[in-house]
Amino acid sequence: MVHRMLPSDHKLGSSVIRIDYKSRDVRRGAQSAFTLVEVIMASCLAAILFAAAMAGFSNAFSTLQLDRENSRATQILLEKTEMLRLYNWDQIVGNDTNTFVPASFSSPFYPDARDGGFTYTGTVTITNAPISATYSNDLRMVIISLAWTSGTLARSRTMTTYVSHYGLQNYIY
Repeated sequence: MVHRMLPSDHKLGSSVIRIDYKSRDVRRGAQSAFTLVEVIMASCLAAILFAAAMAGFSNAFSTLQLDRENSRATQILLEKTEMLRLYNWDQIVGNDTNTFVPASFSSPFYPDARDGGFTYTGTVTITNAPISATYSNDLRMVIISLAWTSGTLARSRTMTTYVSHYGLQNYIY
């Protein structure tokens, strides 16, 4: 007897084995799909990675804002310190009504913007230098303090310098 072989048949010895590819392809398709548990686990992993990325971005932006605030505070302190170089001894020490170096001041966070955001508040304190040398009457200690509120946190910076009676300001004019 002669058997006509179909493309899905394989000859093994003297018998013909018929393979049903259609049912095998259906089984393979069912096995290659994702299960519900796999989809849920992948979604949870994606959510955790997204939350971690958002927390990282938030922390980076907070750190950047704090660095900007500190840089601006340093600019203001340096501006007030450099201002002292332009005054002579009598203008700095003066009498009790010193109009050249104000005891308190304020500066905006954005100096050129109309809406300056928050405001830095500062004080300038001029005192005798804490030394016992013979030239102590010709030396003053200047403390410039700056304070501001960043979010809900109060922040502050301080810069201290010395001014001499026969110092640099005498050589400017």
